[in-house]
Amino acid sequence: MTTAIDLRNMGPSPRENFGRSLLRFSHNVGARVPTDDSSLAALIEAYPRDKLGLFTMSADPFDWRSWRRGDPGDLSGAALVEAVHAGRLWLNLRNASAFLPDFQHLAADLFNAFDAQSGQKSVKRDVGVLISSANAHVTYHLDAPLVTLWQLRGEKRVYLYPPAPPFADAAAIEGVVLRETAEQLRHVPAFDDKAETLTLTPGEMITWPQFAPHRVVNGPMLNVALSCEFQTLASLLRVNAVFANGVLRRRFGAKPVLPGRAVNPAMLAKVALARALKSRAPTPVAAPNPAPLFRLDPARPGQIIDPAPALAR
Repeated sequence: MTTAIDLRNMGPSPRENFGRSLLRFSHNVGARVPTDDSSLAALIEAYPRDKLGLFTMSADPFDWRSWRRGDPGDLSGAALVEAVHAGRLWLNLRNASAFLPDFQHLAADLFNAFDAQSGQKSVKRDVGVLISSANAHVTYHLDAPLVTLWQLRGEKRVYLYPPAPPFADAAAIEGVVLRETAEQLRHVPAFDDKAETLTLTPGEMITWPQFAPHRVVNGPMLNVALSCEFQTLASLLRVNAVFANGVLRRRFGAKPVLPGRAVNPAMLAKVALARALKSRAPTPVAAPNPAPLFRLDPARPGQIIDPAPALAR
């Protein structure tokens, strides 16, 4: 019998504060997604290998240029889990809910439970799995969709920043929506004085306001989490308004401000403009993934072969 999702609020009212502040919940998703090493290996084997994201980074949590994409090759799921234990790696099984039936069912249950708590109606649902090394990190960035982060194994420190200048100005957010950048933003050390920080432990989930910059640093242990992207009608309209603003700024020199959360006539006008712009020209597509820059050494778990000779041509 499938375990029902038990999601419980741990802070301010989700219905009153959704989209306004960080929200924190407890959950029992670990009963549905086992995270022991053998289960993780089986999960990696079941996931399409050509979709598997493999990354490494330096020890500096602010050095976004050190993030590099790798080629997992034909290493077994067990070998990849061993490499994550031994190295500084980040595996991203993006949109697992589109490829694995168990995660398709899980996605429906997760978002239905979240919608019931938050009073929202989520659309464009996407459940991904993150398997990452001790002390691995994600540098300062923001996402265009809304996100929920469900911790299953290990602990991570999350730093959340206000979705406003100087942490993220309107032009930078437009650049992410227009897919001019890969979500990274410039971090200034003084920003941390205004960051909201927390340690996320197994059985906890958080979500935060749209466009809020954030960064994540793992604790000294292997980490497993679900990263779930989604939209609501209001957030989807807002993304389209930001799209229109970005075009107006770049083509006509306008200086629009970031649209607020409220759906109003001004936002709807921008949404209509975005639709017209997209109908006249192809919607920008994400830049293709860069060529893999490393491979993992099958004889030395966690060690990279850098540069990868066969990949550098």
